[in-house]
Amino acid sequence: MRKAAIPLLLVLALAAPSFAAEEKAKPAGAKAGEGKSGEGKKGGPAGTNVDMPPLIAPLSDADGKLMGYAYISSRLTAASSAIALSVRDKLPFIQDVILRDVNAEPVATPDDPEKVDIPGVEKRLLSDAAKVMGAGKIKLITLCTVQISPLHPVETPALNAPPEDAAPSAGPPKNPVKSRCES
Repeated sequence: MRKAAIPLLLVLALAAPSFAAEEKAKPAGAKAGEGKSGEGKKGGPAGTNVDMPPLIAPLSDADGKLMGYAYISSRLTAASSAIALSVRDKLPFIQDVILRDVNAEPVATPDDPEKVDIPGVEKRLLSDAAKVMGAGKIKLITLCTVQISPLHPVETPALNAPPEDAAPSAGPPKNPVKSRCES
């Protein structure tokens, strides 16, 4: 009996610090069972969030000329964890409808063709996902990251040329993309 109790105590002793760290990571005012973000505005309870495959949307100017692409990562929040499982099963169909949408209608704001209309695109993608899954099964879609890549990034080489003594670097980009979704 004592030999069986020793491994159990060892496991409990090793697990206790991780539980304490999890409680410390919660923000002030977070309820029990909520994660770092409080699971409020941009996510749901554990098991209801489904990461969508990355999406590439074309960006065009008012004349329809291709200006670049928006690389979008998104997360879908289902109404329950059981529905999230069926969402994962139908993910290729949801992705197909979404891809058709972003290629048929512009994702950019009307005043700036190189800026994505995030609230408008989220609303459209939610509607697209509801077409596949049915009404009331998808709570929200969040665009986690949006990275704009212009088609011709260097229009005037003299203005954008690196200094002659600077060696090319393979480091992180100068403007890192911030995520709206916390993992």
